Amino acid sequence: MTRPVFAFLLAFSAASTLAPAGSMYAQSAPQVMHHHHDEAPTPDEKLGQVSFPTSCAAQSQVSIERGIALLHSFGYTLAEMQFEGIAKADQACAMAHWGVAMTQYQELWQHPTPEQLKRGAEEMAKARALAEPPAQITPRERAYIAALSAFFDSADASYQQRADAYEAKMNALHREFPDDVEGAAFDALSMIASVPAGDTSLTHEHQALAILVPLFAAHPDHPGLAHYIIHTCDTPALAADGLSAASEYARIAPSSPHALHMPGHIFARLGMWQEDIDSNLASVAASEKAEAAGQPGAAHQMHAEEFLIYAYLQIGQDEKARILTAGMPKIGRQMAAMPGMDDMKEIGPFFDNELAAIYAVEMHDWKAAAALQPEPGSPAYESFDTYWGQGIAAGHLRDAALAKAALASLDRDIEALKGSPMEAYASESIRIKRDEMIGWQAFAEDHPDAAVVAMRKAADQQDKLGQDEVDIPAREMLGDLLLLEHKPQEALVEYRVALKLSPNRLNGLLSAGKAAEEAGHPEEALAFYKAAAIQTNSGTHSGRPEVAHAVKAAGTAVVAKGE
Repeated sequence: MTRPVFAFLLAFSAASTLAPAGSMYAQSAPQVMHHHHDEAPTPDEKLGQVSFPTSCAAQSQVSIERGIALLHSFGYTLAEMQFEGIAKADQACAMAHWGVAMTQYQELWQHPTPEQLKRGAEEMAKARALAEPPAQITPRERAYIAALSAFFDSADASYQQRADAYEAKMNALHREFPDDVEGAAFDALSMIASVPAGDTSLTHEHQALAILVPLFAAHPDHPGLAHYIIHTCDTPALAADGLSAASEYARIAPSSPHALHMPGHIFARLGMWQEDIDSNLASVAASEKAEAAGQPGAAHQMHAEEFLIYAYLQIGQDEKARILTAGMPKIGRQMAAMPGMDDMKEIGPFFDNELAAIYAVEMHDWKAAAALQPEPGSPAYESFDTYWGQGIAAGHLRDAALAKAALASLDRDIEALKGSPMEAYASESIRIKRDEMIGWQAFAEDHPDAAVVAMRKAADQQDKLGQDEVDIPAREMLGDLLLLEHKPQEALVEYRVALKLSPNRLNGLLSAGKAAEEAGHPEEALAFYKAAAIQTNSGTHSGRPEVAHAVKAAGTAVVAKGE
């Protein structure tokens, strides 16, 4: 499964509660309300249906299952609050401490920090102590405690060793308790969380799907099953297999901003831009409700708007994209200033840097991209995209000095990342971006063959891993290079592949049309231009000259054929 460059950044909270096992929420509109950890669920809120029996006090059961549902939708802040409240109210409940520790291992988001490792180890020690005889705890609960202990208790182990050990224990738990749906879901999650960096085999992903897909068919209201299918399929080779889960997850857990957003991952992979937009508009609305209620989850708005900007650019809604991009610094500062904890409140500078670069590059505004500077106060690992945008612009402007400086800045930040918990997550994506920048630097320095070699290297690796969630495909940039080198036929070959892996990207369609036109393939050019014209509503909201050319070409052809 592809890991985005900011996968280590903390994300979203579900701002809601779960109904008791075996019951379902009323189908009214979700509400985001203040909740203390020991409050009873509100029946018109919905996070899905789970079942997680424990030997804890009977009055803890509803709260435990709320915590499990929050974990399944990566609502880590609220889940931590929930399990802490249970531990305080039910001091013999070992699984409450297991739950707190689970919030410290945020699979698919980040490698735990030293502080999280310490907290997780402490909580698991408490869980084990409470599970010792004469405690009346079930073998299944002991298996959960043993599995998570394998992750946290190896003081000198690497992240990969910890993740592998946890996965092995969860595999064993699933074999021993095959009817435990939660164990199966968490086992599948452990599989995709333990994929080694750079592994393009999809072995773990196929193993996870073998568990998740049949269980989801049998339990269509389970939040974790739907969620983990989406994550497992968040790569070009599997994206179509995730569409069913993507179509259902928001229905299952509409009180979670994350659940409302996550379908956008699959919609974006498949070029379903309006569905992507609808998903993330709903997520923004849920985040705003969370903020109004003083609940964790408000900062999710930044990630949802990130997807919105990208999708708006693909349908030619350039002004909407510009407004959201320009507003991101303010939102980032607003989120950082919020009182209390929220899962990604501190990472506004990353979104600002990334989206300023994406907007300028997508709009082919090379002067703006060349002038990019990181948001003040950005840590090194949040500034990569600024220098990447500069490097792309330097190639198009033939500015060799800027290309060299941008690459040096990127390398400085890569060095600063070494030894941090984020290094492993960022390494593959940054390596691809670095090769892209080397390609544009070579082009700026008038070494076209070297430029193609570097860009092809980036494209070949990205094709296997999948592009980042919000990104310019390297294969598309390879086509751009070849087109600039007056090799339209070769460029067209690359654009075809790029559009297969990243369907309906607007610049991919426009550039493929130009390459086909220049290569003497008018019918193929027309097909690309028609697709672009339809996707942008005949360029109604775009001032890009490339869009205007496509609309004119498509319109002329229609008139000529009398259509």
